[in-house]
Amino acid sequence: MFRRSLAGMAAIAVAAWFCGSAAAQGFPSKQITIIVGLAPGGITDVTARIYADALSKSIGQRVVVENRAGAGGAIGAAAVQNAPPDGHTVLIFSGSQHMAVPAIQATAPYEPIKGFAPVSLLFHIATLIAVPTELPAKDLAGLWAYGKKKPGGLSFGSPGVGTPSHLMAARLAKASGTPMQYVHYRGGGPMMADLITGRVDFALSSFTAAKGQFQEKKLRALAIDAPKRWDAMADVPTLSELGYKDKVASWFGVAAPAGTPPEIVKRLSEEFVKASRDPALVKRLADNGTPIETTTPEQMAKLMAEEWRATVALVKDLDLKQK
Repeated sequence: MFRRSLAGMAAIAVAAWFCGSAAAQGFPSKQITIIVGLAPGGITDVTARIYADALSKSIGQRVVVENRAGAGGAIGAAAVQNAPPDGHTVLIFSGSQHMAVPAIQATAPYEPIKGFAPVSLLFHIATLIAVPTELPAKDLAGLWAYGKKKPGGLSFGSPGVGTPSHLMAARLAKASGTPMQYVHYRGGGPMMADLITGRVDFALSSFTAAKGQFQEKKLRALAIDAPKRWDAMADVPTLSELGYKDKVASWFGVAAPAGTPPEIVKRLSEEFVKASRDPALVKRLADNGTPIETTTPEQMAKLMAEEWRATVALVKDLDLKQK
């Protein structure tokens, strides 16, 4: 009886292996859709389309980008979580935003970890810590020192409660021990105007979003959140150089629905990594201030779990959890 049970279990395992291998060999069998949970035209959307072009050349099927904007990326994430787990629908997402929505909301339409099969880390958006040129702080240590002396602490311009920028600033405030007030705006334009005039002490911005202000010396960059210094602003140190070893924010990855066969996840990961080496893609992402960094699915799973734990702890510290 015991031998028959072992034989049955072995047969099931072999059958599952053959099914997974067959699925991987036939993949992709149709168009692949990359879902982005943000509106068209933003840096995430533009970068996803660059990846789609590169993938279409090598994977043997058309790859398209579909925007499912709304609810802080939750609509797009839910669409992928609920898609057939066959590898033909994937999500390109911001790690911090993907974790923030379910960490903050009382109920969210997706499970940030259990709902997805991690594929790979893809890129970072080089985020600059920007201050008005009139601010006396000349470096990041000077900014924290200024904030500790200023009554009420530093004022930070944020695009909204629970956004990646808000959470990143909160992490920096906690790490540096600097008191901080968060001024939340409904749009980047009003926030940038107040930053230039000194109504807020600092904000976070991509180079492309504030290129003119940096070139006209209306803003000064004190640090950059990126894996290494960026050629366009080579004199600006990275947060890592300054002692902030954790990934503070701004990483973007790709994931498939949970239940996608491991062989297909592996193939997707290999294809995205291959696309990340395409010379045209590398140049376009470098020009946009989006450094490339890829991982294995296992490394991506670890990164997502770490981001989730850090986000939940930060939301608790800030008392942002909705009742």
